[in-house]
Amino acid sequence: MISRDEAFDLLKKYNKDSFHIQHALTVEAVMKWYADELGYADEKEYWGIVGLLHDIDFELYPDEHCLKAPELLKEGGVSEDIIHAVCSHGYGITVGCGETIDVEPIREMEKVLFAADELTGLIWAAALMRPSKSTKDMELKSLKKKYKSKGFAAGCSREVIERGANQLGWELNDLLDKTLQAMAASEDTINKEMLAG
Repeated sequence: MISRDEAFDLLKKYNKDSFHIQHALTVEAVMKWYADELGYADEKEYWGIVGLLHDIDFELYPDEHCLKAPELLKEGGVSEDIIHAVCSHGYGITVGCGETIDVEPIREMEKVLFAADELTGLIWAAALMRPSKSTKDMELKSLKKKYKSKGFAAGCSREVIERGANQLGWELNDLLDKTLQAMAASEDTINKEMLAG
C-alpha cells in the first residue's frame, strides 16, 4: 500500500491551493476517526489515505472530477481498491463535462467517504461564521440550523449528504453529530500540519 507520506506528496503534486490541501487533511482525519468509531482501527491508515486522496483531480480538473483521478492515482502507483474508493465518492453525481459518475460505493469505508465529504465542507463553513472560527465549540443544534438554511453553504449538496446517510442506514442527525465530533477532535492536528506547510 502507498504510504501516508507518499500519498501526501502525490496530493501536493496536483493540488497547490491551501483550501484543497486543508479539505484533504480534514477528510483524512474524519475517515481515520470513523475507522476507530466503526471497529476498523486496524485499517485506520488505509481509510485515512483514501480520504487524503479523494479529491486529487479536483483542483486541476474540476469538470472531470472523479474521471481524471484514476489516471493520476495510477501514475502515483496507487492500488485499484483505493482508486475505486476515491471514484465512488462521486457516485450518481454529474460533473461539469456532463458525465455521471457510475462507480458505486460498496464497502462501508466508501459509504462513509461519500456521506462525510460534502458534510465536512458545510461544517467548516459553519465554523468560519463563529467568533472562535472553530468546530471545537460548535453544538449540534447550531450545525442543524445552518444545515437547514438553504442559502448557507449552498455549494454543499444536502441531497448528497442525505443520500450518504441513507446508504449507511444512519439517521441524518447521527451523521451530522459524528462528523462534527470527528472534525473537532482533529482540528488542532490539521492546523499544525497546515502551518508546517
